Amino acid sequence: MKKTITVLLLICGLITANAQNADKKWALGIFGGKTEYNGDFGNGFLEFGNELYGFGGGSINRYLSKSFDINLQGTFGTYGYYKDAVKNFKGRKADGNLLLVYKLNNGYIFNEKAKLSPFINAGIGLANNWSYSGSKLKGGYDFLYSFGGGMKYNILQDFAFQYQFLYNFTNSDERDYWVAKKNDNFIAHSLGFVFSFGSPKDSDKDGVPDKLDICPNTPVSVKVDINGCPLDTDNDGIADYQDKCPTIKGFIEFKGCPDTDADGIQDAEDKCPTVKGIAAFNGCPDTDGDGIQDSEDKCPNVKGLKEFSGCPDTDADGITDAEDRCPNAKGSKELKGCPDKDKDGIADIDDKCPDIPGIKENKGCPEVKAEVKKVFAQALQGIQFETGKDVILKGSYPILDQVVKVMNENKEYNLEINGHTDNVGKDNLNLILSQKRANAVKAYLVKKGIDENRMKATGYGSTMPVEDNKTAAGKAKNRRVEFKVNF
Repeated sequence: MKKTITVLLLICGLITANAQNADKKWALGIFGGKTEYNGDFGNGFLEFGNELYGFGGGSINRYLSKSFDINLQGTFGTYGYYKDAVKNFKGRKADGNLLLVYKLNNGYIFNEKAKLSPFINAGIGLANNWSYSGSKLKGGYDFLYSFGGGMKYNILQDFAFQYQFLYNFTNSDERDYWVAKKNDNFIAHSLGFVFSFGSPKDSDKDGVPDKLDICPNTPVSVKVDINGCPLDTDNDGIADYQDKCPTIKGFIEFKGCPDTDADGIQDAEDKCPTVKGIAAFNGCPDTDGDGIQDSEDKCPNVKGLKEFSGCPDTDADGITDAEDRCPNAKGSKELKGCPDKDKDGIADIDDKCPDIPGIKENKGCPEVKAEVKKVFAQALQGIQFETGKDVILKGSYPILDQVVKVMNENKEYNLEINGHTDNVGKDNLNLILSQKRANAVKAYLVKKGIDENRMKATGYGSTMPVEDNKTAAGKAKNRRVEFKVNF
């Protein structure tokens, strides 16, 4: 039996055929191998010390898709197992399997053109078992449930070497003459060759097989290139048989005729064929898209208005941007195009209080109210501190609360808090003390809810006296906290 299988394999090695694919949908296989028992006596998987239970066989395979084939195979050979003088059996077996094959080189997992092509398979089958002279096996038919896998190596275009293993579950536990808990299953290992055959499909009859045909639905009698696609002499993507200008590169929307400046207007209808334009001006340009063609536009690169010969008035105030100090805000000619929201005669861009009428001296903000000035005048001498310290005396709180009220009622005010001392003591210590006292006043106002970003505290020490420091009255007036409104 071993010699017979070897001879068959050698003969097969002299034959060539194409690897099976969509063009060559059929394949024949011839192979040989060994059967390995797995049942109540034990497991013969990959045992080589005992007798070889060999077989030979053949198969026919049909291509279904790039992922699946259907395979019908049959084998004939010996079957058995030897554990010891008591536990052993041997006979002959012929079986057939119908298998669905899943190919891993399907383009999703591995490359379709790979030489090494692994696969898995599963299916059903039928086995006939019988004994012969000098053998021991209980004969009968077994129904098979099979699964396995293997791989092909594509030696030539039409010729592949194949290894396969197939595990077969049976519905019988009698072949070994020992009925116990485990059915008499077996594995079939095989090596062989597969030969593919068939003719390639050419759906459009253009002489290029569908597998190589990039354009498989070309109309009959149309001339094609080596890829099966219609000739395109000017390489514009439009086949010659559909191209009104087959020798000049063109566009589909113009049936193959050109539009040199790519403005959507074919050259034959374009008054400016080399400059990109628009249909409204017969292909001539309006660069800034303002509805005035460039030849009549004084500002061809900036969108403008007809009344200004194509130049812009962005804020539509009747003043061209070139003359408009505030080109993005509608204004008046008196203020060179700038707006004056509060109508105080001061342009908003110069107005620190654009929503409240004011005066130029206060940068557009209103004059400080008389009552506010009175509060600030009272604060000059009304805010008192512990001697030599920055601790505000409680008697100063009422006047500070009036300052809080002023700031709450006049949201546009920003406040300078300036601390001053007399000349008693060292200058540097007086400067530090005045800063601390200014900070203390600011902290009080913040605590009362005034935003600290609206206030700035500065100490000047004894550098800015308002009276002569030679008298006690003068020194008292020089020790002061001044409030100044900014906008």
